[in-house]
Amino acid sequence: MLLALLLTFPGLLHPAAGTGASAPRAPRPPGPAAEDPLSFRVLQASSFANHSWAHSQASGWLGELQTHGWDPALGTIRFLWPWSRGNFSAQMLQNLQSLFQLYFHGFTIEVQAFAREFQFEYPFELQVSAGCTLHAGKASGIFFNGAYQGSDFLSFQGNSWQPSPGAGSRAQKVCAVLNRYRDIKEIVLSLLSNTCPQFLAGILEAAKSELGRPVRPEVWLSSGPSPGPGRLLLVCHVSGFHPKPVWVMWMRGEQEQPGTRRGDVLPHADETWYLRVTLDVAAREAAGLSCRVRHSSLGGHDIVIHWGRDWALLTLMCLAVLVTLLLLLGLHCSLRKLSSHGRAVAPGASSPDPATAANDWGPRTSGHQLHAPRESWVKNKLLKKLKASLTLLWQH
Repeated sequence: MLLALLLTFPGLLHPAAGTGASAPRAPRPPGPAAEDPLSFRVLQASSFANHSWAHSQASGWLGELQTHGWDPALGTIRFLWPWSRGNFSAQMLQNLQSLFQLYFHGFTIEVQAFAREFQFEYPFELQVSAGCTLHAGKASGIFFNGAYQGSDFLSFQGNSWQPSPGAGSRAQKVCAVLNRYRDIKEIVLSLLSNTCPQFLAGILEAAKSELGRPVRPEVWLSSGPSPGPGRLLLVCHVSGFHPKPVWVMWMRGEQEQPGTRRGDVLPHADETWYLRVTLDVAAREAAGLSCRVRHSSLGGHDIVIHWGRDWALLTLMCLAVLVTLLLLLGLHCSLRKLSSHGRAVAPGASSPDPATAANDWGPRTSGHQLHAPRESWVKNKLLKKLKASLTLLWQH
C-alpha cells in the first residue's frame, strides 16, 4: 500500500540536499565544534481537507539554512543557492526530480485511498522529517520521522518501521502494513544511506568557499529590564558572526562570572548568527565588568567591551534623540489635525465596510482536485516505477 510511500519517500525524495554544521550548545571556544556531525534534512507537510483536496509543501535544509524548495505547481526542485546543486550532474538532478514528481503524486493518491482504513479524520495534516548525517566526511547515520496532526507517529529504525511511543493502535497498524513492503524499505534505505550522503558531501564541497568564510562579530552592550530594586541586567549582544561556534562570557578582570546566562544562537538571513548573553548583578557591582568574545574569525584576539561611563553617556544620548523624535512626531500629528479640522465629507460618500473588505478573498487555488483510485498503486506499477527511477538516477 502506498501509504507506505506516504511516510517513506519524503526522505528519499530529497536525498539531494546538503547538511549543516551543528554548533555546540554549551559556551566554549570554537574549534572542536567544527568536528560535530553535519546533517541534511528534508521537511514535508501535506494537508488533506477532504477525500479530493490535498496540498503538499517540501523543503531541504543544510543544518539551519534552507537550500532547496519544491514547486508543487510545476513539479520542480528550487535551488536556493548557486551551490545547492552540489556535484550532481544535470541529468542526475533531472532523474531525481522525476522521482520526486512520481512520489508526490502517488503519496497523495494513496493517503486518500487508505485514509478511512487508517482512521485519518479529515481535515488532517501529515509531516515528515528525513535525512542523513556526516561526521569527519563519512556517513554516520540516517533518520526518518513521521507525524500525524503535529504529534510523533512513526519512525524508520534499522530496517523496519516503528510506531512512536504513545501514538496508539493507529500507528501500530500503519507500521504493520508498511513493514510488509520490502521494496519500500529498500528504496528508503538506498536514498537515505547512499544518495543523501553522496549529495551532502558534494554540496558541502561546492559550498566550502561560501560557507567556510569567517565573518567577524559585532559586539555591543545594553541593559535589560531590571531584575529588582538595586539590580541591573547587563546584556552583551554578539551579532553577524560566522561560523556558528562562539564563546561569550561576562568577566571581572580575568575572572569569569558564574551568573552568566547564554541565550540561543539565532540565524540571520545572510547566514550569520546572533547571540545574547546576560548577567544579573547588583547595580553597585556593575563597574569593572566586561563582556569577552572569542571567535575563529578574530585570529586569537578576543573582543572585550567594558561596562562603564562611556556606555552610560551613549545611553543618555540615545534617550535624548528618542525623546526629540517623539516630540517631533507629536507636533506633526497636531498640525495634521488642525489642517483637516472642518473639512466636510462629500455628500453620499461612505467608507468601505471593513467586514466586506476583510472577506473579499479570491477562490482558493493552492490545492488541486484529486480522485482516489479504485485499487492501490502499490499492487500495480508505482513501486516498479519508483525503483526504475532510482536505478536510472545512478546511470548517469
